[in-house]
Amino acid sequence: MEKSRPGPAVLLASGSVHRARLLIDAGIPFTAESPHVDEDTIKHSLKAEGASAIDAAIILAEFKARRLSQANPDALVIGSDQIPDLEGTWLGKPDSLAAAREQLMMMRGKTHVLETAVVVLRGGDRIWHHVARPRLTVRDFSDGFLNRYLEDAGSGILSCAGSYQVEGLGIQLFSRIEGDTFAIQGLPLLPLVDFLRLHGVLIP
Repeated sequence: MEKSRPGPAVLLASGSVHRARLLIDAGIPFTAESPHVDEDTIKHSLKAEGASAIDAAIILAEFKARRLSQANPDALVIGSDQIPDLEGTWLGKPDSLAAAREQLMMMRGKTHVLETAVVVLRGGDRIWHHVARPRLTVRDFSDGFLNRYLEDAGSGILSCAGSYQVEGLGIQLFSRIEGDTFAIQGLPLLPLVDFLRLHGVLIP
């Protein structure tokens, strides 16, 4: 939510309610706008070109921010992206609960890396970026648990790459999580807060 402040405006290039909630809870003044990017097409193209998952996440994060930065040259525009990498297979947002079931069955009993990137552009130029690579181990859950999880979680998980939300019921999917939990929720918040503090958005 926008509030008066001495520093530059902050614009979140995302329609994600999860990323917005992280910034709101952290007391960061911002506005949000979706960049309307066809993420799946870009990811498929990058993978076909041999890009790594983390490089693809950085490129997508910057692409999202760039869509809004030229029209908002004085703002700090934040773009972010996440790609769950399961042994070389990139997982995206499921388009149905059936697709979510398939993803979760693929991940059952395995460890994947949630390749996460955040970039900040100003006047069309990238002035900062950060990557986080949390490792998440999905437990060997029962079919009965999976059925109940999908029923209880419902369509809310369709907005999440990998079909889980660790801040909710999704935490029950895992036996081990290593790395930045804020990054798993959508943004590596501590490095981002440090950056915004240095640029006058927050009081040092």
